[in-house]
Amino acid sequence: MNKISASIVFYQTKLSDVEKIISTVLKNTSVALYVVDNSPGDEIGRFLGDKKLTYIHQPANPGFGAAHNMAIREAMGSGAAYHFIINPDIELNEDLFIPMVQYMEEHPDVGMMMPQVLNIDGTIQNLPKLLPHPIWIFRRKLRRFDPWGDQFMTSYELRNANKDEILNVPILSGCFTLLRLAAIREIGMYDENFFMYFEDFDLSRRMHQKYKTIYYPMVSVVHGYEGGANKNFKLFKIFIKSMITYFNKWGWFFDQERKHINQETLTQLPK
Repeated sequence: MNKISASIVFYQTKLSDVEKIISTVLKNTSVALYVVDNSPGDEIGRFLGDKKLTYIHQPANPGFGAAHNMAIREAMGSGAAYHFIINPDIELNEDLFIPMVQYMEEHPDVGMMMPQVLNIDGTIQNLPKLLPHPIWIFRRKLRRFDPWGDQFMTSYELRNANKDEILNVPILSGCFTLLRLAAIREIGMYDENFFMYFEDFDLSRRMHQKYKTIYYPMVSVVHGYEGGANKNFKLFKIFIKSMITYFNKWGWFFDQERKHINQETLTQLPK
């Protein structure tokens, strides 16, 4: 099997949480792990000590995508063929690295994948999505006040999909993603104009233009979703700035490609 790598970006993460995710990933000896630490100090680096990983300290905090790009460049330079993007708040309850890579090996038209993502209580997080219309972003934020909110969310988040069906969808979440690095060389890495938020939307869309972007519910991870932009005004401002960057890049209200891709995606769902 081709060489596999992975990266995790930390920012002032509790050391207990660092230890939890690092030890889980390192149990899989086939994965070369890159840790990018955006924290001002190097406490995490000193804590990791001589663990078998590559530690990169970036105290200037260049952002989520830029930090992962540093690891991706290192991974490509080392000859890796597949690279996992892993959030610090992910829990791995099974060995899903090999099954996901095997699927990619068997399907060379796939450039990007994500597994099923669960809440801590075992319910499914509906993270695969259609390409967003700008109004949809606010409808999702304000859905509790929208009398048609449930119907809207069912469509936008593809909630009618069969729970065990593999789907080719245009938006995959960045919380846990597998990248084919040959495809990344072709379409580019994360756009570093996004500090945080929407960089996964942008990468998914660029990948979907040339490769399949697959939701693979045959394996799962647990994600401790915090929804920081809903609770923290500073993060909300970053969210809005990234949203503007995304729609300035792809188009706001007149986006024929978005319409075509979304219609094509919905044909995969039960009638």
